[in-house]
Amino acid sequence: KHDATVLALFHECFQGLPLACVIEKKVFVTHGGLSSDDGVTLDDVRAVDRGREPPDAGLMCDLLWSDPQAADGRSPSKRGVGLSFGPDVTKRFLEKNDLSLVVRSHEVRDQGYELEHGGLLVTVFSAPNYCDAMGNKGAFLHLDKGLEPKFTTYDAVPHPPVRPMAYASSPFGL
Repeated sequence: KHDATVLALFHECFQGLPLACVIEKKVFVTHGGLSSDDGVTLDDVRAVDRGREPPDAGLMCDLLWSDPQAADGRSPSKRGVGLSFGPDVTKRFLEKNDLSLVVRSHEVRDQGYELEHGGLLVTVFSAPNYCDAMGNKGAFLHLDKGLEPKFTTYDAVPHPPVRPMAYASSPFGL
């Protein structure tokens, strides 16, 4: 449908997006999760060379692909990239960087969001009925004046009259 130039433009745009941001000096927002290193500071995040493809390991990879786990500590990721990190890792990161909350996405949540790690981390997933198959709600988050998260959830709309995911398998699948 589009040529290699359009693909290259998308790659360039994505490489210009930030890996994370901080809201009101208290809320850390990223796609994936936290680092494999307890010593990571916000300055370390700012120093990551964003103008490249994500590597298979390191801080950039962790911020993009890591996921929370219920148990303390860290363990290999079920995805094969990034890692899984526990409530103790979240707490240390927040304390070290004088933050109060981690907001991330990257994983389907049945209700569209989930508070985890004793309320120190929230996963927000905005795509309802992910891949036309999961049956999950979507959600978005609003931080009130006190930076407390408030959630809005929603269901998927009826699917158009094409096979689910047909558009992803072939340019001629419609």
